[in-house]
Amino acid sequence: MTAVFLVVSVFLACAVEAVEALTIVLAMGVSRGWRSTLQGAASGLAVLGVIVAALGPALTRLPLDALRLVVGGLLLVFGLQWLRKAVLRAGGFKAVHDEEAIYARHIAEAGAAGEGGRAGVRDWYAFALSFKGVLLEGLEVVFIVLTFGANQGSVPLAALGALAAVGVVVTAGVAVRAPLARVPENTMKFVVAVMLTSFGCFWGAEGAGAHWPGGDAALPVVLGFVTAVSLGAVRLLRTERARRAEKPPAGAGTAEVG
Repeated sequence: MTAVFLVVSVFLACAVEAVEALTIVLAMGVSRGWRSTLQGAASGLAVLGVIVAALGPALTRLPLDALRLVVGGLLLVFGLQWLRKAVLRAGGFKAVHDEEAIYARHIAEAGAAGEGGRAGVRDWYAFALSFKGVLLEGLEVVFIVLTFGANQGSVPLAALGALAAVGVVVTAGVAVRAPLARVPENTMKFVVAVMLTSFGCFWGAEGAGAHWPGGDAALPVVLGFVTAVSLGAVRLLRTERARRAEKPPAGAGTAEVG
């Protein structure tokens, strides 16, 4: 059961990051040309490969309890940040993530940027933006793969979920040659945030010496609890937003004197 949650969580989290990286690469390729764009993307992937090769074996050598405590704490920090933003978006207090708008912004900025090459690269702007996009989004993918995989003693399984997600997103992006705006990214981020937070609670408690009733069977219960609390928070925010919308502005309806 934990392996299923592992693969699903990694797949969804990596799919979200891949969609965001794809938007940047597509914008650079369409507006500036594909040669330098793909060089930048490939360079970003190469750096990520070095990071995985360096950190992967080191994590697997840590004692299991210490590893779960550290990983659980990191996932809680990471997951709660995602969850806070996801709840605010769902509650109407934060703008939703719009890949089409982000794509249009990158296209406009690329069109206004100057020409010029550097270090054997024909278009440095396209190279740098693609490199940065792939590297920054990819670092989150690496973090998820290494933490989930090392904690469960199955980095290859986590990597398989990540590769599947990236493969699906890239294939879809190449097919439509446009940002994947129809992907329910905001919903996916909400689900991933709930999963990361749940795994963080579960593994962090185990690393601290706690024993869950039923072992791994307690994970769905933790997941259900985090989901219920998150949806409850969304409902409260939506109620508050509706109340603010119905409340008349200060001074409205007051007759002017004089």
